[in-house]
Amino acid sequence: MQITAVQVKELRERTGAGMMECKKALTEVEGDLEAAIELMRKSGQAKADKKAGRIAAEGRIEIAIEGPRAVIIEVNSETDFVAKDAHFQQFAVECARAALASDAADVDGLMAVRIEGQSLEERRAALVARIGENIRVRRFDRMHGVGPLGAYLHGTRIGVLVSLEGGDEELARDVAMHIAASRPICVDADQVPAETVEKERGIFRAQAQESGKPPEIVEKMIEGRIRKFLGEVTLVGQPFVKNPDQTVGQLLKERGARVAGFVRYEVGEGIEKKSENFAEEVMAQARGA
Repeated sequence: MQITAVQVKELRERTGAGMMECKKALTEVEGDLEAAIELMRKSGQAKADKKAGRIAAEGRIEIAIEGPRAVIIEVNSETDFVAKDAHFQQFAVECARAALASDAADVDGLMAVRIEGQSLEERRAALVARIGENIRVRRFDRMHGVGPLGAYLHGTRIGVLVSLEGGDEELARDVAMHIAASRPICVDADQVPAETVEKERGIFRAQAQESGKPPEIVEKMIEGRIRKFLGEVTLVGQPFVKNPDQTVGQLLKERGARVAGFVRYEVGEGIEKKSENFAEEVMAQARGA
């Protein structure tokens, strides 16, 4: 059967796939457009399954806000080049909007959400087939503000949501910006996990005992270092990035506000990235040839 340029054009517009791939699919199903679309979807899922084990540690953070509700989401790709692709960016935006609008409890639930007749998982698989890299939605968090909500994106790699009680949106954004820069692990000392404090205490004790000072002095040294550590890792104890002469805690008190909670995402944090050695790769290819 003769496949026309018009048929190929229509299939490309419906799927976003390449011309040769569209022509091949139409030829296989003897020009049936809907059958070609289904065939390409199946092919796309197969390609996505093959790439699922590949490390995706690049990507982007997206934030969506509507009234007192907000969501932050991380969508990963294998390379920074794909993270800048317009289709990848659009997919990340769609995921953020879907997470905000739906009641999905986790990533699996989110990927089942349907947009224009397709689930997000189907859209992801089609994007993998189109781009040729593993793509995955890694995580998302929702926030419901009890007061002003602050959001900050540093490029597309770091994102922060913060909820205040009291204060205003400008203060909330300033605090979000500070969190992006200074990486606090929690709001105040009461929220620092006990095991984290004890681990640091053990390290400080071993260091202080080497000084040869009396036990009571060693204990004072340890407590002083613990206070310093808590000041460095808690939001309220850190010097405010826009005015290091005051802490974030002092700023909040001055403005009659407190932080109800925050979320900070950074692309790829905690993912073990594959170490590439270009010279070894070239040698392996040469040996294979």
